[in-house]
Amino acid sequence: MYARGMTVREIRGHLEELYGIDVSPDLISSVTDAVLEAVAEWQGRPLDTCYPLVFFDAIRVKIRDEGFVRNKAVYIALGIQPDGTKEVLGIWIEQTEGAKFWLRVMNELRNRGVADILIAVVDGLKGFPEAINAVFPEAIVQTCIVHLIRNSMSFASWKERKFIAQALRGVYRAETPEAGMAALEAFEEGPWGQKHPAIAMSWRRHWDQVIPFFAFPEGVRRIIYTTNAIEALNSKIRRAVRTRGHFPGDDAAMKLLYLVLNHAADEWKRPPREWGEAKSQFAVIFGERFVI
Repeated sequence: MYARGMTVREIRGHLEELYGIDVSPDLISSVTDAVLEAVAEWQGRPLDTCYPLVFFDAIRVKIRDEGFVRNKAVYIALGIQPDGTKEVLGIWIEQTEGAKFWLRVMNELRNRGVADILIAVVDGLKGFPEAINAVFPEAIVQTCIVHLIRNSMSFASWKERKFIAQALRGVYRAETPEAGMAALEAFEEGPWGQKHPAIAMSWRRHWDQVIPFFAFPEGVRRIIYTTNAIEALNSKIRRAVRTRGHFPGDDAAMKLLYLVLNHAADEWKRPPREWGEAKSQFAVIFGERFVI
């Protein structure tokens, strides 16, 4: 329990305060080092051959680096297996994102056994679509609809957000790309689009990665835009890091994230209720690539 991102000094002080005992720093370090060994083993474990869906997301955490507290990105890859169960494929800490970084991540996944990703859901990460297709050329790169909606809400006041979300439903629930663009243009010309022009602009910037969404039937669409799994995971991580202020280093952050993710994995024994319909659709759309 004392390995969750705490420093040796914090653990030692905690034990002294609660139990009046003095534990050597060497003992505490050996315990936390054991967690790092587990992290390294977990991060390099073999993965499945095919993942129908992989959600790539990022959260920001404060980590001390070279004497300064920096705002670093923690990237998480959450895979949906052919039976619908979830698996965190890996976590990576990086100060800046870019094509070279993502290419390294993609090659790491391939070297661990991933031969195919059917749909990669991303949050407009710089250089990511190119990196995915360089390693997994047949993967469909899809912008995360939930993130687009959340980004749209950031331009509006709290009182407006419910109405703007309703107005945008016509865009991503449209039957075709043409109908979706027509709905976006209608939103753009309407009162909310006129008041917040940056919303439609953000959708237009990502439109090339929104378009694949319209080719999927409702069952697959629902799985893509109902990303409760990644949202719930991020919520757990944010709760865990909120009281930390900042981490003393990358290793401390990795230990905490590893423990949080493994605890969350205990709750992932069942596939989402939408998976039954989506599984049949994946089998039809992707044929032999959908490896069960």
